[in-house]
Amino acid sequence: MGLKPIGDRIIVRRQSAEEKTSGGIILPDTAKNKPQRGEVIAVGPGKQKDDGTRLPMQLKAGDHVLFTSWAGNEYEDKKSKDEILVMHEGDVLCVIE
Repeated sequence: MGLKPIGDRIIVRRQSAEEKTSGGIILPDTAKNKPQRGEVIAVGPGKQKDDGTRLPMQLKAGDHVLFTSWAGNEYEDKKSKDEILVMHEGDVLCVIE
């Protein structure tokens, strides 16, 4: 992938959009909403405090998360063509168990 997050940033692979509704209607690309779920694939070392120490990250690689719709900056992984988001840990609403 070639991306290494810094500070309190994380890298998330967004889940693919639903192809069908629950009623079985196939959605065209223009009607699909971008999912607000994804898998954390990398985490930074944590936010640095004024005294030089770091706050530990609450997330770890492999966590499945729910995040806000405006969270992060989008990138496309050239190899896998996956949509990747770089966001702050605070943009994550919760971990999905």
